[in-house]
Amino acid sequence: MDKYLIGLTGNIATGKSAVAHMLAERGAQAIDADGVAHKVMLYGTPTWRAVVDAFGPTILAAGGEIDRKQLGEIVFADPDALRQLEAIVHPATTRAVSAAIARATERVVVIEAIKLIEAGMHRAYHALWVTTCPPETQIARLMALRNLSEAEAWLRVKAQPPQAEKIALADVVIDTSGTLEDTRRQVTAAWEAIS
Repeated sequence: MDKYLIGLTGNIATGKSAVAHMLAERGAQAIDADGVAHKVMLYGTPTWRAVVDAFGPTILAAGGEIDRKQLGEIVFADPDALRQLEAIVHPATTRAVSAAIARATERVVVIEAIKLIEAGMHRAYHALWVTTCPPETQIARLMALRNLSEAEAWLRVKAQPPQAEKIALADVVIDTSGTLEDTRRQVTAAWEAIS
């Protein structure tokens, strides 16, 4: 079976997961690359060991797992540290996502990843979809959904490349700044164009 692969990306809190869910409702198989990245960093994996070697044991929680909040405080405050983390995690994540695509049983497969372009993964897919919304909306969502302070939310938003860079590469742009129904209409129109 020939699979149609959609790379879905966008900066933090721009609605990627909502769009992936809407595509899944329409019959696509969704792969959450960020979830895959969490799995490749689980206790005892080679990626876990490399991250601990790079950032030290202070990033570990009591049970030995990586404390993602602690690690986030380090890498979102230091662009070099973020690049170092990505250099460790991206290759393992890309391999695991490729394996998940190979196992997929649906004709359309959506690969949702915040760092899809940065990891170069988008080049292997048929289409690149990008979600976007104003930074103020991102901040409000991060504060409400992840219980971050405004300062913590801005740190995460500012640590990412400008949204315009992703939009410039997109085949489909989904503006999530309106209601969920507005987003759903855009997703439906783009889905019907490929169906």
